[in-house]
Amino acid sequence: MKKVSLFILVFSSILVGCTQKQKEQSITEGPDYTQYVDPFIGTAFTGHTFPGATYPLGMIQAGPETGNYSWEYCAGYVYGDSLINGFSQTRLNGTGCIDLGDLLIQPFSGNKREDLRSKYDLVSEDASPGYYTVKLTDNDVHVEITAAPHVAFHKYTFGKGKAANILADFQSGLVWTEDRIHTHVLENEVKFENDKTISGYTRRKEWVERVYYFVITFDKPIVAKEELPKRDSREKAPRYILTFDMKNDTTLNMKIALSSASVEGAKANLKAEVPGWDFDTVRRNAKNEWNTYFSRIQIEGTDAQKNNFYTAVYHLFIQPNNIADVDGKYIGPKKEVSQSSGGKFYSTWSQWDIFRAAYPLYTIISPELIPDFVNSMLDYSEQQWHLPIWALWGQETYTMIANHSVPMIVDAYLKGFEGFDPERAYNEVKKSLTLNHPKSDWTIYDKYGYYPFDLVTVESVSRTLESGFDDYCAGLMAEKLGKERDTKFFRKRAEYYKNLFDPSTNYMRGRDSKGNWRTPFDPFELAHGDSSVGGDYTEGNAAQYTWHVLQDIPGLLALMGDNKKAAERLDSLFFTTEKSKNALSDVTGLIGQYAHGNEPSHHIAYLYTYLGQPYKTQELVRQICTDFYKNLPDGLIGNDDCGQMSAWYIFSSLGFYPVNPVSGEFVIGAPQIPAAKIDVSNGKVFSMEAKNISEDNKYVEKIELNGKPYAKQTISYKDIMDGASLVFYMTNQPQK
Repeated sequence: MKKVSLFILVFSSILVGCTQKQKEQSITEGPDYTQYVDPFIGTAFTGHTFPGATYPLGMIQAGPETGNYSWEYCAGYVYGDSLINGFSQTRLNGTGCIDLGDLLIQPFSGNKREDLRSKYDLVSEDASPGYYTVKLTDNDVHVEITAAPHVAFHKYTFGKGKAANILADFQSGLVWTEDRIHTHVLENEVKFENDKTISGYTRRKEWVERVYYFVITFDKPIVAKEELPKRDSREKAPRYILTFDMKNDTTLNMKIALSSASVEGAKANLKAEVPGWDFDTVRRNAKNEWNTYFSRIQIEGTDAQKNNFYTAVYHLFIQPNNIADVDGKYIGPKKEVSQSSGGKFYSTWSQWDIFRAAYPLYTIISPELIPDFVNSMLDYSEQQWHLPIWALWGQETYTMIANHSVPMIVDAYLKGFEGFDPERAYNEVKKSLTLNHPKSDWTIYDKYGYYPFDLVTVESVSRTLESGFDDYCAGLMAEKLGKERDTKFFRKRAEYYKNLFDPSTNYMRGRDSKGNWRTPFDPFELAHGDSSVGGDYTEGNAAQYTWHVLQDIPGLLALMGDNKKAAERLDSLFFTTEKSKNALSDVTGLIGQYAHGNEPSHHIAYLYTYLGQPYKTQELVRQICTDFYKNLPDGLIGNDDCGQMSAWYIFSSLGFYPVNPVSGEFVIGAPQIPAAKIDVSNGKVFSMEAKNISEDNKYVEKIELNGKPYAKQTISYKDIMDGASLVFYMTNQPQK
């Protein structure tokens, strides 16, 4: 729920809020955790989240568009913009790239205007999980939107006595540049089946080339249809003004069902999920489904803490998205209709981000999803010949580096998840790490034991380090499956990181094919391989990436000489006053050179625990949670990246974090909330309590596990899932 900060709006906001709260209570079954979720968190600055209506892991993200044509509008919305362009049905959450924004609809009362963008009433704009509403003041329409997994349900209330119209823009979509709006649609078909039904498909290309099929139904008949002139001769899709026979009513209901496979699939999705016209029932179903996920973690804390925490859980479950129809059909990498092996096919996989914390969190709070996640990745790989790197709507973007589907699959296998074939899974893991693809040249990698920067001209250091973690994971799986030869092969690779460690600087440094170090060398110079910046690192620099040896932190620290030297190097990251000579939009949330706004830094604050200085971890975790996670539209310091930023906050609030995501161990930090209980299934509950926690009491004095003193640096996945009780005793004094 959005908080309005302007004093002059407070009284009217209270009245609107009271009415809204009463309505929400009337459609809620059981405890309502959605009251703590604010979908507007992260919709300004660099969070790139969106406030529209969506269903957990659903295909639909329906909501307002306020802008387009730039990095700032990856989600199509920036809080505080003055105009709403319309309401589209799909959206990316927290990403740094642009796509989706399909089927833009803009309602308006009265006569057509040349520009149908509309100002809106700030007080009326509100959102909660599964619901969005706003009053378009120029267009004189009250808009409400809710969602089922494959269906967007719009409810428009038009001005009394005025014509009821909508602009249906089939050419629109979220794109990088204004010129692309005319060319991104490659093929389109729109069929008016009758006066209440429109169907068709669009093939378009922006981040990926994909097809979506649609069926649009109205509860009032269309009485007039005007096709607008094309704005550019290259446009392939139409725009229509539709006018409706309202029969003395002011409310028009519209349902838009999508499918990646066929129009028939879209119709089947509509029939299965939203057969009638009861808006409140659809909204209630979405809200109740969201509450099933929120209720799995019950926390104590202030309202602000609950707002941040449950909004983080909300962002976690917006994706991945099940793009399979209700019958399991979908279009994947082969670009033909396929049948999911498990009935669902999850895509929107931001693996480079979510393998770090989001996926390990799924294994704790939603373990029932893991088999379908794994099978979706395997189905994909058998069509694509490698596991997804960054897949959107079943298509590969080849964005980011390495192949971090590998640790996700291995994590599931090592934790004992069933419901998928381990041999099938390992076959796809091995294939992905041994057959060349556009982001990995294994021939070069194995010949030199690293990626030389003269042969792999961008991101050579980052690719080596991140690929090494995937190799480590593959080795663990091979070992458990009894594949001795493969185990040795991947274990050797997992130590390639040592070949890029420069002992003269104590940094990971680029090296050419002759073994020469990159010269000149500036550890603070930022690099980004997907841009003109280039360089040896991925959205980062040597100061940050030196610590990216998730599989062997003790080995990395040993390379630095001893704990004292390693601590000095780590201190130099957090406490340096030196600045980078260049800037990147993805590298934000700086503490010294630590960049919390980007994922390669996410584990680093926890490394002080390995060095016998856990109090520094505790200080930094408090600082990050306080400064970089606020319940405000600009409250996220970086892209939420499909839930990874949010997962870091959830774990850190609970007091631990998966530095090595497949180890089954979580490094202990310091909790940020007084208490939490997690339903870990099978009737078991994991509980955490932080006694005496306060603004000053941010340090951990001692820990108890199941009522006994606990001195280990980690807590295991097994302990958590067995329903352990973890108690922190907090103090204002660092325990040095």
